[in-house]
Amino acid sequence: MFAPKWKKEAKLLYKGANKFLNYKRDLLADEKIADIEAKRADLLAAMKAGDQKACSAAEKLLTSACDRSLSSYQRQGWIEENVEVFFVAIVVALGIRAYYLQPFRIPTGSMQPTLNGITGEYVEHKDFPSFPVRMAQKVLRGRTYVYEELDHPRTFISNNASQCIVQVQKYNFFTYTQLHFTDGILSIPAPLSVVLDELKLSETIDLQGGRITRTTLPQGTIIASGHVSSGDLVLVDKVSYNFRRPTRGEVWVFDTRGIEGIHKSSGDQAAGSHYIKRLAGVPGDSLQIQPPRLYVNDKLPKEKKLLQVMNTEGPFKNEVGYELADPRNARVPPVLFQPDQSFHLRAEAPIGMREYFSLGDNTDNSLDSRYWGAVHEYNAVGPALFSLWPITTGHWGFIR
Repeated sequence: MFAPKWKKEAKLLYKGANKFLNYKRDLLADEKIADIEAKRADLLAAMKAGDQKACSAAEKLLTSACDRSLSSYQRQGWIEENVEVFFVAIVVALGIRAYYLQPFRIPTGSMQPTLNGITGEYVEHKDFPSFPVRMAQKVLRGRTYVYEELDHPRTFISNNASQCIVQVQKYNFFTYTQLHFTDGILSIPAPLSVVLDELKLSETIDLQGGRITRTTLPQGTIIASGHVSSGDLVLVDKVSYNFRRPTRGEVWVFDTRGIEGIHKSSGDQAAGSHYIKRLAGVPGDSLQIQPPRLYVNDKLPKEKKLLQVMNTEGPFKNEVGYELADPRNARVPPVLFQPDQSFHLRAEAPIGMREYFSLGDNTDNSLDSRYWGAVHEYNAVGPALFSLWPITTGHWGFIR
């Protein structure tokens, strides 16, 4: 502890040379190994004698012996070093994502006001703010301004909206709406529902019952104008469910494998996708909805957030509570669409097949277990842990 600086540095070099030998021994000739060992012994003798000058000379000789031992070895330049660090960082990040924390973007408004989905608002192009303001809003609020105006007449490939207005996912994070015209595809960086409703495309094309009335659009037609606010980016804890079972009342993320109702309702977009909901029922529970209340085993649930949703308290003050499924919005028969219906989750099931019931906090706008029934244990990814971005929505922090 109280040794002089020169002696501490000599000890570090002595140890470092030993590590060098251990790491490179298979590449070194026997005479090089013997030379380095001899120089280490000289350095050790100088340290024990307390001779600073002899120690300094021995350090230079030992350093030179190590450098000369691998004549073909070249030190990495700054480019090689940074590339190596970059790839190591990628590997570490992928490892964390695969086993510990996975980022997940909220695509819809089914969990509002707990978490925001992607939303939009119509704004005329002349009212767009200045470029610096738009950049600040993009960083702080995840808001992007969208303006698409046709520079020539275009015709849809069909009057069937489901064929020519399609939502696609890119890189697992970015949602686009593609408009399929006879002369190509136009992509808009927003979900289909936002483009149709908030950005008013449905009015522009006069959408009636899934049919496009105005299939040919003249030059100058404004397809979309306004801003799109990003859904919350959350981190999902992929570790906890290895040690415990999902708990009623928590927000959790699950994949859509084998959930027939989701795939029939969402088509190809459901393949490989994930949903985020609040866990309302666990194995053995029987659930019933009598708007605005939720009953679990014929009783009101005890969990704070479930009670807040149904009683429209706290952050849910302006919401509607729990609603029944609307058969008109379902492509498969829903399981809870009448007040006297109940849905029972099996109490006993093989590992991986235990059943859970998921509800959006905003059931007025949520495709959830009311429509397609149980989520199996093997679908579970983990509880939603932390809302990471945007930072100005009031949701930043741990998710409750």
